[in-house]
Amino acid sequence: MTGWYAERTADRSAKAVIAVTLLALLLVAAVPVALLAGVVMMMLGYVVGGLALFGGSVLAAGVAVALAGMSGMRHLRKLVSGGGFRVVQLDGSQYTDVAAPQGSDYTNVVQLDRSQYTEVR
Repeated sequence: MTGWYAERTADRSAKAVIAVTLLALLLVAAVPVALLAGVVMMMLGYVVGGLALFGGSVLAAGVAVALAGMSGMRHLRKLVSGGGFRVVQLDGSQYTDVAAPQGSDYTNVVQLDRSQYTEVR
């Protein structure tokens, strides 16, 4: 049980990705509130302040979303390349050949046997 639990807990970089993603979601959710506050400020006469508030919130949300995307992609690449997933690469002898049906409705199909093509890797 302890081995399973150790594999299932998030490491430090995963926790950082989760934190950055949550921050991005909170900042994106705050954009409409900033728009409403900016409109109220502009109605009270603080036009530049209202525009700055709304523009700053959009800019902060955009930066947070970009940062979350980059850190998430880096974490995903690290998981895939570092053996976080147990992926087994098959060589040519482990593939199973599935024969195509002999009777075909297509008249211009050329069927090849193994000696007529090479495998590209």
